[in-house]
Amino acid sequence: MSFVIYPAIDIVNGKCVRLHQGDYDLEKIYSEDPVSQALQFASEGAEWIHVVDLDAARTGNPENREIISHIAAASPIPIQTGGGVRSIDSAKALYDSGVERVVIGTAAVENPSLIEDLTRLGHRVALGLDGRNGIVATRGWKDNTNLRVTQMAKQFEESGVDAVIVTEIERDGTLLGPDTAGLEDVVASTDLEIIASGGVGTLNDINTLLDLEADGRKLGGVIIGKSLYEKRIDLSSAIQACQESPQEKS
Repeated sequence: MSFVIYPAIDIVNGKCVRLHQGDYDLEKIYSEDPVSQALQFASEGAEWIHVVDLDAARTGNPENREIISHIAAASPIPIQTGGGVRSIDSAKALYDSGVERVVIGTAAVENPSLIEDLTRLGHRVALGLDGRNGIVATRGWKDNTNLRVTQMAKQFEESGVDAVIVTEIERDGTLLGPDTAGLEDVVASTDLEIIASGGVGTLNDINTLLDLEADGRKLGGVIIGKSLYEKRIDLSSAIQACQESPQEKS
């Protein structure tokens, strides 16, 4: 299994932004043009781009679908997209626009059959599990559940999902390093591919995730955002480091 770096484009009101620990009041705008940002990531060697409609994540309404369609049409590499995808129709609209893989988060808790409905139709899906201290949060990280991330990952093993994206909300946007202990728990809990998200601030953090192992399983990749926009990590160098790692050569 290769380790993939997914540069992130989070969209609010049509702009590329980053939040701090999921707090919309701490939004910082990094680009007015998400399409150009996607093309820049592609030119630097990215294999995928991770796009989130943060407006839709809160409301369930596809506030930025047109922009996401433009990104998918312009990008030479595949796009995975999440945020407010809570019905077959909203997912199909994204697939029809050129999105390769849709991320289902809140609906996995509220309408878990949606994932299998989509995978049975041949669509590619990633399960998005956003947690605080291992407990799943939904609806733009506003609502807490009583479900554990490890429990949810195990629940969807037979659903046909490509991967599980695990975000530690308290680390997201902080650049303080990933939640390695929590990630080890999730990796050990399921045979599904796990993609880490939240807290990555340095190339050393990426190397730590490359080396992370639990019960003989490793991570499938990492989503990084703020560290790229703040120029803490050079995307091309990070991709090269991953390609040169023992995991990639094994």
